[in-house]
Amino acid sequence: MAKTGSGWVVGRAAGVPVVLSPGWLLAAVLLTVLFYPTARVLAAADGDRSTSGAALLSLAVVLMLFASTFLHELAHAVVARRHGMQVRQIVLTLLGGHTEFAERAPRPGASALVAIAGPAANLVIGLGAYLVWKAVEVPGGGSALLLAAAVTNGFVGAFNLLPGLPLDGGRVLESIVWTATGRRSTGTTVAAWAGHGVALAVVAWVLLPALLSGTTPGLTQVGWGALIAAFLWSGASQSRQAARNDRAVDGLAVRALAVPAVALPVTAPVVAADRLGDPAPQIVLLAADGAPVGYVDPEALAAVPPERRQTVTLAAVGVPLPPGAMVDVALTGHSALAAVAEVSRTTPVMAVVANGRVVGLLRAADVARAMRAGT
Repeated sequence: MAKTGSGWVVGRAAGVPVVLSPGWLLAAVLLTVLFYPTARVLAAADGDRSTSGAALLSLAVVLMLFASTFLHELAHAVVARRHGMQVRQIVLTLLGGHTEFAERAPRPGASALVAIAGPAANLVIGLGAYLVWKAVEVPGGGSALLLAAAVTNGFVGAFNLLPGLPLDGGRVLESIVWTATGRRSTGTTVAAWAGHGVALAVVAWVLLPALLSGTTPGLTQVGWGALIAAFLWSGASQSRQAARNDRAVDGLAVRALAVPAVALPVTAPVVAADRLGDPAPQIVLLAADGAPVGYVDPEALAAVPPERRQTVTLAAVGVPLPPGAMVDVALTGHSALAAVAEVSRTTPVMAVVANGRVVGLLRAADVARAMRAGT
């Protein structure tokens, strides 16, 4: 069983790695213990009063719950792949699971369909389990297991459709606002604030009935409510930050961030730079075929003695650029960020071109600074 940063790879489904996180093991043990008292009641109703029977029923319910979670995430993955999205892995975690994508949905409609697929799978499973439970008398705790499958899947499906991030219903709300405004970041912001509202509603749902009736909420009830609310609040906060990042990316423009530059042959003498004025502008060095191969270091340029400026070439005061270290001046938004990120793998500085002609220099540090300023 292979180990990844997220946990243990236990297999593949629809070509996607399925990973069990360490938190899943903790949740499986904890839920089995918590459900045991209820399992004893259900098993006794079926005529089984043994401790082992109740324990097995409790474990079976927990495994069924995680199987439903897996099918929920698998539904996300299958629909995403049908819309051309690459799925990295399905991870089962302490609080259920999540599906990791290599990229986001390209359109609001695709995003909404991917989001709806998971809860829809749970609702179908829950309905099927309920119909079988009504129609067939299954002995040995099977009836209780079917009822548990119907209730838990119905609850998980309905809960995930609540309109607030990070829930699937929040992704649907995001898509609706995205369609209406034309901006994904606006949709994300609205759905994230709605997610904060859902988190507060969970707290109210856990505490208010007991408080209004003058009783004390159960410790287990409060603990799980607090855990779920904290998860929702944290996810909504992360989504708001993602929206701010999106707005910052949307404002990126290579033209605005680039420093104007002049192109000179790499074999030209240093005196050629002197003729450009004082101080000399940024200079990109070109090979014989016109490809940018470096840029001039201003300090090295200034350090060349006057008597040698006619004979020393610009190559001697240049910083090499790797092949392909160029970005188009017209790029904006995510396209600009992706292009800069790709070139930055080999160099922090790149030439800026317009129709194949060098017009500037761009530093990855300036792009990062603009991103921070925008968030």
